[in-house]
Amino acid sequence: MRTVCDDATFLQNLLDFEAALARAEATSGVIPAAAGDIIARACKAESFGVAELADAATRSGNLAIPLVKALTANVAKLDADAARYVHRGATSQDVIDTATMLMLRSGIDALLADVERAIGGFSGLARQHRTTAFVARTWLQHALPMPFGLKLAEYAAALARSRMRLRCLREKTLALQFGGAAGTLAALGNCGLAVSERLAQELHLPLPEAPWHTHRDRIADAASVFAIIAGSCGKIARDVVLLMQTDVAEAFEASGEGRGGSSTMPHKRNPVAAASVLAAATMAPNLAATIFAAQVQDHERSAGPWHAEWPTLPSLMLVTSGALAAILDIAEGLEVDVARMRANLDATSGLIMAEAVSMALAERIGKLEAHHLVEAASKRAVAERRHLRDVLTSDAKVTAHLDTGALERLFDPMAYQGASQDLIDRLLASLIDP
Repeated sequence: MRTVCDDATFLQNLLDFEAALARAEATSGVIPAAAGDIIARACKAESFGVAELADAATRSGNLAIPLVKALTANVAKLDADAARYVHRGATSQDVIDTATMLMLRSGIDALLADVERAIGGFSGLARQHRTTAFVARTWLQHALPMPFGLKLAEYAAALARSRMRLRCLREKTLALQFGGAAGTLAALGNCGLAVSERLAQELHLPLPEAPWHTHRDRIADAASVFAIIAGSCGKIARDVVLLMQTDVAEAFEASGEGRGGSSTMPHKRNPVAAASVLAAATMAPNLAATIFAAQVQDHERSAGPWHAEWPTLPSLMLVTSGALAAILDIAEGLEVDVARMRANLDATSGLIMAEAVSMALAERIGKLEAHHLVEAASKRAVAERRHLRDVLTSDAKVTAHLDTGALERLFDPMAYQGASQDLIDRLLASLIDP
């Protein structure tokens, strides 16, 4: 992603537009064929000084203006007549917005590669741990038992939904920008649409119904997808940070030399990948918010909001990529302590199975009375530091309906998982590429 968002890469994207425009106009008969070839040959980023263009852009208002001037000069060195046709019928925003679309397309492809691998990592772990008993937590408290594989399958499915969003973005949202000074293609007379169609083909970008200079929903759509990916990664990372706590110690990032250590405490194993994800997930919504705010633009071409997109969108792409890369690291290296998970299930001395007992009792004496009985027994178990099963076994109101064997079975965590296995199957099936 650093390569995708690099200044030199973006400069080449700008020049790719100019080269494609020259070829499209030559094919459409707007400019001489020889001029199209000469202009295209001159569109090489290494022939331009990035620093000089950037300095000139601060005075001219955008990067395209000094670039077109420099390109025209370079073409003139090859053929003075061909230089007359550089940037014919286009405006600065056409160049910059289309270059942004090319940047987005490459960025989406980079994200898709990592998303695919992360889905594979978590789905493999889900299959491996579909019968691993694990504490489900609500409000950070022990709630019910669940298979750890269900949690992992949910991670994979969340990323698969982002894979779908990225593909939709690539196929349906990206679009050529070409409208000329005010979005009417007036400078090309009757040839505007013909050039547009050919230009879209040259760049392999969809041709929109019309130019979209001040309708920025396409850029906002991309920003929303990136922010959602970062948020999904952040949710996974938050879980990993909590699971790595010394007092929990159920799952860990991969260990390695120099990884997760402390400058002073030799024993530390810090969640460094998850921390990177959480930092990125903290930044992404604010970057996306800037893109959303930049949608409010004036008339046919805007001053200010458009400019705000230029540094913000690459930054959002970079933090999203960073979040996803760290999640991929977790997906392919997560270490699971099954024994510790089982020990934590037993940490509350059977309280985690209170709902299971309450539901079984409810079938015989009604939900309300069953709830009161088990609630009272749970409080007694805590006060007396006894296992809930022992308290229930000594309660005649309970044993009148559930004998010792029945109670024993109700304290098997994996016997109370509801539709979890079916849900895992459904989630894993949702990962299959259409």
